[in-house]
Amino acid sequence: MLELKDVKKTFGAVRAVDGVSFGVDKGAMAGLIGPNGAGKTTLFNTLAGVHRPDSGRISLDGRRIDGLEPHHVFKTGLCRTFQIPRPFPAMTVLENVMLVPERQAGEWFWNNWFRTGRVRMQEQAIREQAAEIIGFCGLEPVISDLAGTLSGGQLKLLELARVLMADPKIILLDEPAAGVNPTLLETLIDKLIELNREGRSFLIIEHNIEMVMALCDPVMVMAAGRLIFEGAASDARQDQAVLDAYLGDLPS
Repeated sequence: MLELKDVKKTFGAVRAVDGVSFGVDKGAMAGLIGPNGAGKTTLFNTLAGVHRPDSGRISLDGRRIDGLEPHHVFKTGLCRTFQIPRPFPAMTVLENVMLVPERQAGEWFWNNWFRTGRVRMQEQAIREQAAEIIGFCGLEPVISDLAGTLSGGQLKLLELARVLMADPKIILLDEPAAGVNPTLLETLIDKLIELNREGRSFLIIEHNIEMVMALCDPVMVMAAGRLIFEGAASDARQDQAVLDAYLGDLPS
């Protein structure tokens, strides 16, 4: 479903992404790992439209998306979360999730005067959908709390809820375990497994190697901007290039 062919991105003399090619099938939970400075975040930003690749091709469901602006990439069905969550802190959890659907009737000034019924009906439908997703993500107890008061783990779950509200084709998760306490991390992992069993597709960057090895298939490994491994997690543990990149520090 997601296909990269010889994608390159440089910053001056630095080859942050150096000819990366791989694919993510529909319904897969793929993991992308690598040591610090490997180019993982630059690759994610390039996929999401933050950076324009210098060369190469990125396709989603056969449609070329490289070079599109982030909001246009979003419309194609590729949505991402951030390592550092970015909610609207002065808005409630519910309001943050309700903001996601595009072209809501209430966004047009005159509709609020002359089409109040339409605005009210659509807003109620969006509210119900958002509440359902918030409940799925385990955030119902804080649904009316301001996003700025949430813990790190709750913010990661809110990021997931906002992405699900867009009903994407594939979800890019950037360090979902970072800053999350063990209890909430277990909840997050359970939700990802459930969503994947329902057919959701994921590409996950994560420094928690044990989590990636347990959850993801396939696993891709980057080092110095290049893809050095693509395959099963069990094979990654035995691959000499991967072991060299991590100085042998992979879970057995």
